[in-house]
Formats: sequence, structure tokens, C-alpha cells
Amino acid sequence: MAVISNTVNYLDGETPLEGFFAYDDTFEGPRPTILLCHAWCGREQFVEHKASQLAEQGYFAFALDMYGNGRCGKDKDENAQLMQPFIDDRAMLRKRVCSALTAAKQMPWTNENKIAAIGFCFGGLCALDLARSGADICGVVSFHGLLYPASDLPTLTIKSKILVLHGHDDPMAPVDQVIHFQQEMTHAGADWQFHSFGHTLHAFTNPNANDPDFGTVYNETANARAWKLMLQFFQEIFQ
Repeated sequence: MAVISNTVNYLDGETPLEGFFAYDDTFEGPRPTILLCHAWCGREQFVEHKASQLAEQGYFAFALDMYGNGRCGKDKDENAQLMQPFIDDRAMLRKRVCSALTAAKQMPWTNENKIAAIGFCFGGLCALDLARSGADICGVVSFHGLLYPASDLPTLTIKSKILVLHGHDDPMAPVDQVIHFQQEMTHAGADWQFHSFGHTLHAFTNPNANDPDFGTVYNETANARAWKLMLQFFQEIFQ
């Protein structure tokens, strides 16, 4: 087994973007494809590692770039500055994610009939907004994602199955937001499931998260359980 990885340039309008892709070259031809949406820091080593892990499972993994030219923030302040324009303009966010989906479909390893998207933190919101756009993909997985809908955009009929993996104690997605999200998914006709992990904060999949005051703490048990649930979900949606 040999995982091959590289970067690829693509565009959202005139904005140059740099995706990262990974695949196992022992598999031949197109294969189920996972679009990965990064956290607020940008398309950095964490999401690239996740892409390589998925490649080892036989998937073609494509990590998108929300900020352009593979840019990453250096600290919380810069991360927030990079993310905020997309929080303020969810139409721009949807367009940016959809451009990555288009780019992924053009790769020779992509099975266009078997595509899913996953995302972490801000990336969870990106993946969910792809589903909210009515994109015709098989499924979406949010890991400790932001859950609130856009105030100025409708949630269209959701065609993809939805899996949300959530820390019950996540201060960035409190209980009232969870309830509103579940109602939104039901009204949109989605096939959705929501798994909440007790005693678990935001960013529970990231081994570098260790800031209880900010609400971001790695949880090894929740991380392992969430990854297994994701793989089971993929088995279901790609049948």
C-alpha cells in the first residue's frame, strides 16, 4: 500500500485555491470520494493527515481550501479574521465549498456517484452548508461543527444523509442550537442522525486542542468513537 498525496490548484471565480488530495495507488480507477472541510485555521496538517487516513481506507480524499493559496492562520486572532467573512456571507461560503466539489469531480480518481463531505469545527459548518445548498452527494459528516443556519439563505431540500458528531459540552454549539438544527433538518426532509458525546468539548478530534477556558479540548475516546461512526456511515451511504 502506498498513499500518494499532492496539491492541486483550482478556482472559485477568480480566487486561486490550493487543495490537497490523497489516494492509495494500489486501488485502480475511480473510488468513493471524500471532500474534507478544514477548521478555522485553514487547510493545514491536521486535515491533510485526515485525508491520508481516508486514503488508506480506499477513498479518494480531497481537502479543500476556503481561504485561498492554501493560507493558514498563525493564531486565534488571525484564524477568526480568515473565517469571519464566510460567517458573515454564507452565500460566499456555499459558493466556495461548491467550487471545491466541482474541482474534486474533475479528478480522475473520483467516483461522481459516490461523494461525501466531512468537516471539522468551521469545516463542519461548511460541510453542512453544502448539504443545505441541495448538493446531490451521498452524505455529510460534521465533527464538532457549528450548527446554525444562514439567516439570509434558505435551507433547500437536503438530498444527502447527515451525520453530526457533537460534544455535549461544546460551548460553540449549545443545546438550544442543537434543537434548532434538528428541527431545521427535519423540515428540510433530511435523513439525519445526531450523536452527542458526554463530557466532551469543542475540537475533541484535535490532539493539539488543550484550552478549557476557550472550550477546546481533545478527547481521545470521543475521537475514536466518532471516527468509527463515520466509517460505518460511509459503508451505508456508498452501498
